Amino acid sequence: MADNVFENDQNPLSGPAPDGADMPQVGVITQYVKDLSFENPNAPASLQNMTAAKPAIDVNVNVGVHRLGDDVYEVELKISATANNTLEDGKNQVAFAVELVYGSLFGLRNVPEEAVRAFLLVQAPMLMFPFARRIIADASRDGGFPPLLLEPINFEALYRAQMAQDQQGAEEPTPETLN
Repeated sequence: MADNVFENDQNPLSGPAPDGADMPQVGVITQYVKDLSFENPNAPASLQNMTAAKPAIDVNVNVGVHRLGDDVYEVELKISATANNTLEDGKNQVAFAVELVYGSLFGLRNVPEEAVRAFLLVQAPMLMFPFARRIIADASRDGGFPPLLLEPINFEALYRAQMAQDQQGAEEPTPETLN
């Protein structure tokens, strides 16, 4: 049997930087479920009283970032979804609620400071989203419902909206500037 020999002169992101290496490097260190909750508060009635209409689904998404070291950041993708059925008598009933906090550790080296925030709030959650989407789909399916397949999220648009909101808030006069 032949020996496989792999010659790779690249150092992993977690290792020492090669001499003179100043190229930006980004790597996923690990991904994990930090918190997962699935509630079916009205079971088994919620499974028996489903109408022909699709349930109303409310989805909320949030991204949090924590610096853990010089080159390591934790990104948390928080997704919550609640499905409500309309009963025959017109009342709403919670079919299910799912909440997920999906975390990833990213290593960043030689990334310009002005690009770090955009990467962590746009590119990182884009990389994480397909995994979080699958976990939510599996949880809803395992709860007795059709899998909840979330539509892709435009994290860049969310980031730009947040930046505009932050900038607008900075332009609003404060009590100190009104005097």
